Amino acid sequence: MEYFLAAITLGLLSGFHCIGMCGPIAMALPVHQKSAFLKVVSILTYNFGRIITYSLFGMVFGMIGQSFSFFGLQQKLSIILGLGILVALILPYLNFKPTSIQFKYIQKLKSKLSSLFQKKDLGSLLGIGLLNGLLPCGMVYIAVAGALVGETAIHSTLFMAAFGLGTIPFMFSISYISQFISLKVRNTIKKVQPFIIAFMALLLIVRGLNLGIDHLSPKLINDNGTQHVCKQQIKCCPKK
Repeated sequence: MEYFLAAITLGLLSGFHCIGMCGPIAMALPVHQKSAFLKVVSILTYNFGRIITYSLFGMVFGMIGQSFSFFGLQQKLSIILGLGILVALILPYLNFKPTSIQFKYIQKLKSKLSSLFQKKDLGSLLGIGLLNGLLPCGMVYIAVAGALVGETAIHSTLFMAAFGLGTIPFMFSISYISQFISLKVRNTIKKVQPFIIAFMALLLIVRGLNLGIDHLSPKLINDNGTQHVCKQQIKCCPKK
C-alpha cells in the first residue's frame, strides 16, 4: 500500500512541475468553447491518455526491473538511477544540449501534437494525452525509476497508473482555469521543482543502500546469501 501511496504523492508533487513543463499543452487544449460538461469530459479524456502511456511505461520497465531482481541487482539499479537523475539535474547548468536524435524525436512529437490540436473531438484529445506522456519529463523518469523496483510487473504498471492519477488535480485545474495562471506563478514553481527532483533521487539512492529501514531502505532477504545459509544450517543441524 505504501508503494502506491508514494506513487500518488509523487504525482501530486509533480503537479508543480507540470505547470511549468507540460502546462502549455494542457492550457492550449481546444476545450474552452465547449459546454461545462463537455469541457470536463474532454479534459479527463486527455488526462486518461497520459495515464495509459504512463501505465505502459510501468509494464515495460516493471518487466525490466524483474530481470534485474532475478539477478540480485535491483537495489544496485536503484542507486544507479538515483545518481543518474542527479546528474541529469546538473547537466542543464553545464550548458548541456540535447543530441540531434533527441531534437528530432521531440520535433516529430510536436508535429504530431500540432496536427491533433487542429481537431476538437475526444479521439484527438485522447491522442494528445497519449503523445504528451511520451514527451521528455524529469518527474516521469523518477516515477519510472520507482516502477523499476516494483515487486512485480503488475505492481509497476499500477504504480505508474497511480502516479498519473496523482497528477490529475493540477493538470485538470490548469486546463480548466488556464487563463488565471500567471507567468510569475509558473516561474516560481520552476524554481522549486529541482529540489523536489533531487529529493526523489536521494530517496532512490537510500532505498538501494540496503540499510534495513522499513519501507525506506528494506534489507534484502538474501543479502550476501546470509538468509539462505541460515536456512541451510537449520535444515542440516540434527534436532536435539
